Amino acid sequence: MTTASTVTTRFPAGGTELEGDLRLPRNAHGVVIFAHGTGSSRHSPRNRRVADELGRRGLGTLLIDLLTHEEEVRDAHARDLRFDIGLLADRVIGLVDWLTGQEDSRTLPIGLFGASTGAAAALVAAAARPEDVHAVVSRGGRPDLAGPALIQVTAPTLLVVGEKDLPVVEINEQARNAMTVAAELRIIPGATHLFEEPGTLDAVAEEAGTWFAAHLR
Repeated sequence: MTTASTVTTRFPAGGTELEGDLRLPRNAHGVVIFAHGTGSSRHSPRNRRVADELGRRGLGTLLIDLLTHEEEVRDAHARDLRFDIGLLADRVIGLVDWLTGQEDSRTLPIGLFGASTGAAAALVAAAARPEDVHAVVSRGGRPDLAGPALIQVTAPTLLVVGEKDLPVVEINEQARNAMTVAAELRIIPGATHLFEEPGTLDAVAEEAGTWFAAHLR
């Protein structure tokens, strides 16, 4: 695979412009949008570790800040926008639409990688764009916050949760059982919510890479 440089720019989404990092390898066979979680950003080392693995497998990645700078300042105090799933999902949908309208990416199947509350936004977006979104991966996600959209998702979905993140394990088990599409649950041994234990984030990256490589064709 030929390596690709990362382009940092602003992307139109949900009626605003968001800062993001887009990397499209030559001959990419898919592209994955990252929807970060509570209090995070596109600079999250966890998401970037996964993005590096996807790039190694010939997949493009779009790491995006789902909130503007002004909104991040507000959310740091009010902590409300990070739970506004409708707002976040509208922006993910906008990014899906943008990718499908660009010459370099319009033919590429799209995947969504969501973490924490970002996973709910990714699932809502997948339900809204079933023809464009071909796979979803949730890391330590809150699929319950996707509401009725959860059972409308048609893209194959992988739910990855840390073994010691017990409340979230239960939430994801319930989500898997409720979904009508092919959904699988992977529990990473010894991991807590942020996958900070040695080797656990590598396991997440491997699981996500395998899932997207299989479904983004």
